Amino acid sequence: MFIRNKFTAFLTYYFTSAVMLKDFEAVIFDMDGVLIDSEPFWRQVEIKVFGTVGLHLTEKDCMETTGYRFDEVVNHWWHKHPWTGKTKEEIHDEVIDGMVEAITHHAQAMKGVHEALDFFKGKGMRIALASSSAMKLIKATIVRLNIEDYFELLVSAEHELFGKPHPAVFIRTAETLGIRAEKCLVIEDSFFGLLAAKSAKMKCVVIPDPGHFHNPKFVIADWKLNSLTDIPSVF
Repeated sequence: MFIRNKFTAFLTYYFTSAVMLKDFEAVIFDMDGVLIDSEPFWRQVEIKVFGTVGLHLTEKDCMETTGYRFDEVVNHWWHKHPWTGKTKEEIHDEVIDGMVEAITHHAQAMKGVHEALDFFKGKGMRIALASSSAMKLIKATIVRLNIEDYFELLVSAEHELFGKPHPAVFIRTAETLGIRAEKCLVIEDSFFGLLAAKSAKMKCVVIPDPGHFHNPKFVIADWKLNSLTDIPSVF
């Protein structure tokens, strides 16, 4: 009886997921942590640049602001430890330039990136990218990974009033595509991104960092996967 019930549950899950994919018109990818593992680059560059104004961050300090838009990161540390010698804008620009350099020369695609993009393209879905990162970093990433041709639209939250977890960047993406939010499927890795997608009334696949995979906060996700390679088997 247990095996039969378990098999029935699997079939229900499988066919429900397959039908649901037909309800979507677009898939919206986050970038950091989904397409590339950018966090090590962020930590290295932040530690170096903030160190030039006497703010000696540790990797643990940098992890405190994971998921923030970078101008919010700068403001966070400014309010905690005001510095002299450089403006907040100068620190911001130096870090972004350092990130462009790191991505251009060292970034590698996360496991399953090309397979997932091919899968959704093969299903006839429109594909967009919506990130809290600056547009300079978005463009550097898709060029480095050679995936420019997959994306119909690139959207940065850098000019929105608020970054994630505010849903503004996802709402703008849907509006620009001319698609209702309910017809968009989001691929995210962070809780802030997941919260932003759900607040925008979008379904969301979350692929957490392995160290946070079992965080109970991710229960609000519609699907939680180990990597992008799981996408075809779910949908």
